[in-house]
Amino acid sequence: MKKCLFLLCISLSSLAQSSILGKRVTSKIDSSKSPEIVLIQEFSVNAPLKSVWDAYTTKKGYESWAAPLAEIDLKVGGYIKSNYNESGEIGDTTTILTHIVNYVPLKILTLQAELTDNFPEFMKKEAQDFYNVIYFDQNPDGMTTVKSYGIGYKNTPKYLSLMNYFIPANEKILLNLISILEK
Repeated sequence: MKKCLFLLCISLSSLAQSSILGKRVTSKIDSSKSPEIVLIQEFSVNAPLKSVWDAYTTKKGYESWAAPLAEIDLKVGGYIKSNYNESGEIGDTTTILTHIVNYVPLKILTLQAELTDNFPEFMKKEAQDFYNVIYFDQNPDGMTTVKSYGIGYKNTPKYLSLMNYFIPANEKILLNLISILEK
């Protein structure tokens, strides 16, 4: 029972954070898949589907909102290499490598990150379990909705605590994307 209450508190906390940010990004944790949890984050943006897809899948698009340095090889078995260090370079020790597991153009993108030394040890041991499945949908009103499922997290206090970092950090970067796309 305590786990469920803790999940509810995190979910409500993140939703309160989203409310402060103008309800543009919603975040929730689904714990119905015990012993795992799923981080679900969703937003709608006033931009064409192709523009949103390109923001995730092209160098120019990714560098406009996610990381100042990126290299993308969009194919099954391809990758997104990103570096948040503007004075760094792709391939140095601060580069993050994300594998493209699969995709359907303009519909779905499945990613799996290689965890670097900056991640907690407990996550590194379970790195093969983590995926991000992202759905893209063009709405009849011209808006594009993106729904991201972070899967593989465990329903343990360590992971639940980690969500307190991931949720606001992800929301902040997604708000940056919305801002860039709606300019």
